[in-house]
Amino acid sequence: MTANTQVVVVGGGYAGVIAANHLRTRDDVDITLINPRPSFVERIRLHQLVTGSDDAVVGYATVLGAGVRLVVDEVTAIDTAHRTVALASGDALGYDYLVYAVGSRTAAPTVPGAAEFVHTVGEIEHAERLRVAVGELGRGAPLTVVGGGPTGIETAAELAEQGRAVTLVCGGGLGPYLSAPGRRSVARRLAALGVTVLHTAVAAVREDAVVLADGRELPSAVTVWTAGFATPDLATRSGLRTDAMGRLLTDETLTSVDDPRIVAAGDAAAPSGRPLRMSCQAAIPLGAQAANTVLSRIAGTEPAALRQAFVGQCVSLGRHGGTIQLARTDDTALPLYVGGRAAAAIKEGVCRGTVWQLAQEARKPGSYFWLKGGGRQQRLSAATVPVP
Repeated sequence: MTANTQVVVVGGGYAGVIAANHLRTRDDVDITLINPRPSFVERIRLHQLVTGSDDAVVGYATVLGAGVRLVVDEVTAIDTAHRTVALASGDALGYDYLVYAVGSRTAAPTVPGAAEFVHTVGEIEHAERLRVAVGELGRGAPLTVVGGGPTGIETAAELAEQGRAVTLVCGGGLGPYLSAPGRRSVARRLAALGVTVLHTAVAAVREDAVVLADGRELPSAVTVWTAGFATPDLATRSGLRTDAMGRLLTDETLTSVDDPRIVAAGDAAAPSGRPLRMSCQAAIPLGAQAANTVLSRIAGTEPAALRQAFVGQCVSLGRHGGTIQLARTDDTALPLYVGGRAAAAIKEGVCRGTVWQLAQEARKPGSYFWLKGGGRQQRLSAATVPVP
């Protein structure tokens, strides 16, 4: 009797969960998902956890299919020569194929004082600490959110809707991905919530203030840093090639350029050195495509190249407002958006629908489908594609 193929999925976020569930379309595959937390974290709701409008967690029993083995531990190293992963607990697990889905987190700020005095919301433990810190303050205490991307905008709006005094500092611009009309929509809603938006950089952070690039000091009882993302350095520590941000370099089938037994998905993947925008919208299809690549290799067939289309970006602006930026399939923003309460309802539907998609794939492996296309090959025509 032929032994089952052993597949280890490293990371239990959006990409890792959909990959593990999608792999169940074959009965002769044993799937182990390794994650440092015992519950699935809805990262797209962490700003809601800060204000208490959602706990941002779902039990793995809801989103993982029967037969997927969950190991609550952290992978500290990948031994490609022996096809094993070392765990923080001291154990080791072998694999025939490995799906690398370690995700991303808020980049560590480098300005003076930030390491000591800022909070982040990129991971659930950090969001929980921020919730406690904000809860200990009076309503009039000044709060500062640094970063004009979706996480910064959503966090600032969520806090302001509670009546908090919030300043949003966005040195890189407000909503860089958004079209001009979409950006104006966000700015109007933030103004209506009383958020002060400053277009400048942060030079330093103190316990009770933020020092701006022009020398001004901004009183701040709690400072939240949301600017930039980074990926865990597991691939680098394991001797696998990555891009400058630590994402695993792969070909267009999401296969590592160093090892055909390792396939990447989600925020930690850099196909052809040209990664997709870090987002839940990209992570889930990438997870399913990574699983398909593994399944093709098991079957002895040629894996398909990456094909994925985008539809835009959803930004919540408190519980009663939002902006839905529409985009072309290649992820370039259109001058079209949906705003107001309708956008808030759409964003909530997207959050609920995301968990539903994971749970549906857990119940019926292979049922998940995604928009394909996006003109990726044309955009890659001038790019240098890594060759293993």
